[in-house]
Amino acid sequence: MDTEHIVIAGGGLAGATAAKTLRAEGFEGRITVVCAENETPYLRPPLSKEFLLGKAAEDTVPVVPPGWYQENDVELLLKVAATAIDRGAHAVQLDSGSELRYDRLLIATGAQPRRIPLPGSELEGVMTFRTLNDSRGLKEKLSGGGKKVVMIGSGWIGMELAAAATEYGNSVTLMGLEDVPLSIAIGPELGAYFRGLHEKRGVQFRLPASAAEVRGDDGRAQAVVTNTGEVLPADLVVMAVGVAPDTALAEAAGLDIKNGILVDSSLRSSDPDIFAAGDVANALHPFTGEHHRSEHWHNALNGGKVAAKSMLGQDAVMDVVPYFYTDQYDASMEYSGYATLAAGAEPVVRGSLEEGSFIAFWLRDSTVVAGMSVNQQRVQKPIKALISGRVTVDAERLVDTSVPLDDFLPKG
Repeated sequence: MDTEHIVIAGGGLAGATAAKTLRAEGFEGRITVVCAENETPYLRPPLSKEFLLGKAAEDTVPVVPPGWYQENDVELLLKVAATAIDRGAHAVQLDSGSELRYDRLLIATGAQPRRIPLPGSELEGVMTFRTLNDSRGLKEKLSGGGKKVVMIGSGWIGMELAAAATEYGNSVTLMGLEDVPLSIAIGPELGAYFRGLHEKRGVQFRLPASAAEVRGDDGRAQAVVTNTGEVLPADLVVMAVGVAPDTALAEAAGLDIKNGILVDSSLRSSDPDIFAAGDVANALHPFTGEHHRSEHWHNALNGGKVAAKSMLGQDAVMDVVPYFYTDQYDASMEYSGYATLAAGAEPVVRGSLEEGSFIAFWLRDSTVVAGMSVNQQRVQKPIKALISGRVTVDAERLVDTSVPLDDFLPKG
C-alpha cells in the first residue's frame, strides 16, 4: 500500500478526518485532499454558535492544525474542485485542468445550502449560511446590533442564527413553514419550549408563513413580503432553509444516488473503489437496516474514520448512534438517536420543561430510540447505551428523576 494513492474529494470534517485516520492507521502511500474552498478544512458547528458569537477564535475552527498536512505528507489542494471522475481510468479531473490518478477515492463533497428563488433574492443583504466565510460576514453584519433581521427557516440553523442575532442586540423576525419551530424534528411540545426561549428575548415568529418577495431600494434589501401580504422590514435577510447533498460529481460518474450517494455500512459506493462519507453519504445503518443521511458533524467525524479504515481493507462499519447538539441562549441541548424511528412517537419527559432542565425520550415498543437532554450533565452516555442496547424500559419509571439512568442498563 505504500505506493498507492488515495484521493479525497472534499475538504470538510469527513475528508480531513479520513486523511488523519489513514495516517494514524499506518497508511504510507500518497494522500491528496481536494478542497474547493480556499480554507483549511474546518469544523462547522462553531460557525453558528461560538465562533459567530465571538466566543471562539478562528484558530479553534480547523479540524487539525494547518501545519499537520505538510508534517504528515498529505497534499492539500485549496481552491481546487473535482469536476469529473473517470472510473475506468481511476482518475479525477480537477477544475485546474490537471488529473489525479487514484487507487481508492473518497467523495466527501458535503452539501450546498438551498436558496429560495424569490423575487429580490439577488439584492445585497440577502444571504445563505454554510461556510466559514458566511459566518465571518454574518458576524460582521450582526456585531454592531440595531439591525432588523428576517430569518427564513425555523430549523436548527435558523434558530441558532436567530439566537446569535438577538444576543448581538438586533431585532429578529423568524418565519417558517411549521406551526411550531422545530416540530418536524422534535414535536410541537418541545418545539414550543425552544420558541419560548426566543420569545423571552424578543424574537417574533411568523408561523406558518413563507416568503414571497424581497423588496429593496438602490440594490439593497429593505423588507420581506410574506405569502399573506405582510411586509417585514429587513436590513438583513438570511435563508436558512436546509441543504442539499452535493452529489453532482458522483451522479455524473454513474454511482447509485438516492438522497445522497448510496453506500453500504462500510461506506463503499456502487463502485468498489469509491467511498463516500459525511453529508453527501446515504449509508446503510446496521441498527435500523435502513439507509440514513445525516448532516451533523458527528456523522462526518465518524464517517471519515470508517471510510479511511474501509479503504485500507479493515472491517469497519458505520454503526454509531447518531448525535448532534445545539446551544441557544442559556439552553444547551444534546440529542442522540434515530429520527426515523422516533417519528410519530410521543416523547416522555424526565424533568421540567418549565425549569429548563429535562430529558425527552422517544420510545418504540418500550425501547428508547432517541433521547434529548437540555441543561443536563453527563447523561448522553447512558442514553446512547439504552438505545444501542435496545433495552426494554417502563416509561413511568424512566421519567422518575429519583431513579438513576444507570439503573436501566444491564449490569455486568
